Amino acid sequence: MYITQGLHRHMQQRPHATAIRCQGRGMTFSQLGGRVARLAGALKALGLQSGDCVAMLSRNSPQYIEYSLGVPWADGILNPVNTRWSVAEVVYSLDDSGTSILIVDDSFKDMGLAIMRQARTLRHVIHVGEQETPEGMLDYEALLAGAEPVADVRRHGDALLGIFYTGGTTGFPKGVMISHNNLAFAAMASASKGFFGRDARFLHATPMFHLADFSAMYCLIMSGGVHVILPAFSGEAAIRTVAEEQLTDLMLAPTMIQMMLQARETHPELAELQLTSIRNVIYGASPISPALLDRACIVFPKARFFQGYGMTELTTGGTMLDAEYHCAEHQASGKMYSAGRAISCVELRIVDENDQEVPRGSVGEIVVRGPNVMVGYLNQPELTAEALKGGWMHTGDGGYMDEEGFVYIVDRLKDMIVSGGENVYSAEVESAVASHPAVAQCAAIGIPSEKWGESVHVVIVLKPGAALVEEEIIAHCRERIAGYKCQRSLEVRDSLPLSSVGKILKGELRKPYWEKHARNIA
Repeated sequence: MYITQGLHRHMQQRPHATAIRCQGRGMTFSQLGGRVARLAGALKALGLQSGDCVAMLSRNSPQYIEYSLGVPWADGILNPVNTRWSVAEVVYSLDDSGTSILIVDDSFKDMGLAIMRQARTLRHVIHVGEQETPEGMLDYEALLAGAEPVADVRRHGDALLGIFYTGGTTGFPKGVMISHNNLAFAAMASASKGFFGRDARFLHATPMFHLADFSAMYCLIMSGGVHVILPAFSGEAAIRTVAEEQLTDLMLAPTMIQMMLQARETHPELAELQLTSIRNVIYGASPISPALLDRACIVFPKARFFQGYGMTELTTGGTMLDAEYHCAEHQASGKMYSAGRAISCVELRIVDENDQEVPRGSVGEIVVRGPNVMVGYLNQPELTAEALKGGWMHTGDGGYMDEEGFVYIVDRLKDMIVSGGENVYSAEVESAVASHPAVAQCAAIGIPSEKWGESVHVVIVLKPGAALVEEEIIAHCRERIAGYKCQRSLEVRDSLPLSSVGKILKGELRKPYWEKHARNIA
């Protein structure tokens, strides 16, 4: 399989059908194919060689789909950049992957200038947008206009499709290597559930650099549905777009669903809009509360709700909780609070520290095997061997399985916080906080948040004689890590609880915040 396969089919069979809609403007499959072929030609003219990485730092846009197809068309590897990262994090990922070409849009062109000065491997930076192209950058539309279209090399199979960076336990992001086959499987698993068919109109509301969105994108490219693009998410904009574009499929975090419902309740004119076109709502990152589900079912009266559990290393997919388990009966039975069962072609087990499967109902680590499992971590063979021990992806999530195969997640064995659908590794936060000259020790933990599921909380021990200025520490962190990773709250203590070998006992720090909850994560 290869990611451009669906585009070729629809260019041949339905050239004048709509492929993309964004802010009232449309693009057909024929137009999309022509622009993708010219982008590939432009990249080759800039010296792109087989296996070179091309990065994109941009809000959601039609050009993001062109990039996602044009780079593999030219035999390159994708490196979608997290738009919420700091300059230092972006530069690290570019240098780590050897990225030679970066595309930035209007929102990030100033950041692009700083990246140009610091990244060692960059040869070209391309600007896409309505604003003037900065000096030293190339203009995207001018490149396409002057490029000769080239034939698709049909990069495929086990060849790398992209490097998708995720948080790291050592304080640095780690590059997850995903193949064409990995993404093709993930897309087919979604298609088997009835998502993103030919008549689908799907909203790209989550950031397009996320692998979850890539999976939906490719499924839609295979089926020939319409990509409706929201450049930046807001509850109000999403509600209006659903109504105006008669969307059928949504993929959101519960916090985004909540923001849409709040917008509808706050703005009377939005309450008048009909949202009956929505057929499927897929949510992930955390469970949905019964109260929020009840409100969402009123607003989207014809929708089926599905919960997905996964991670970047699984090309996002591991389990799915189907729509029928969101009813009152399964709320009462507890099934709705599970993460569902393993998706098609995936094996899932709960194992102990010796990788032996534990009895049903016993807590252990969730491990997964299947065609969706990553190739490995870029430039980190030891970490790859540890994660893929015995051929199973060790998720670092603690959970148990019932007699019917439903998986219940109860804790994270790895030191990670999920806030608003984004993974935050404690080590990254602690590395940033600890570099402040007033800090002697620190620990980052996740605490319950009604809005975000979990929020980042930091406990600090100050150096003798040092004073705490909270705003100063937050500003210090924002220079080093993305804003969403920075602490939402902090406290100062005289000391941190330590084990006999000097390890910080984070369970003791979390305990007072989570003691009224059934599990230790949101």
